[in-house]
Amino acid sequence: MGISPYYEALRRQIGHSLLLIPGVAAVVRDAEGCILLQQLNDDRWCLPAGAIEPGEKPSEAVAREVFEETGIKVSPESVVAVLGGPQCRVTYPNKDEVEYHIMVFRCRAVGGSLITEGNDETKQAKFFMPSEMPELGFPYPAAIFEEETKGVYFE
Repeated sequence: MGISPYYEALRRQIGHSLLLIPGVAAVVRDAEGCILLQQLNDDRWCLPAGAIEPGEKPSEAVAREVFEETGIKVSPESVVAVLGGPQCRVTYPNKDEVEYHIMVFRCRAVGGSLITEGNDETKQAKFFMPSEMPELGFPYPAAIFEEETKGVYFE
């Protein structure tokens, strides 16, 4: 799903000005330890991620986003990172400026099947061995991809 009606309404009020958006991302591993990534329609690879909607719990948002973007159903297990700041600021081609504050969840796949044909956000979804992951379009810290994290990574 693209921009939600909630964020569209905010944009009508503030134009292209900076908008702070709470978001979620997921580190999903399969049984072999491969990590789920999605290739966006602009060819960048990223973790499944997206905005939290009003009234939605972060754990609900991450499960919804992973399913919408990859076709995989997940169960969130833990928070592995909380990210924000200048490195999470994006100016889109239409001049909208956004700064994301992202909770990254470790999730377990519980069903569904990978998207094999593109949709409005995803060209494809694929599991990668950590050593074979393509460059990501967002600067996630390497610590979140470790098999066993020792706590939550904060920025």
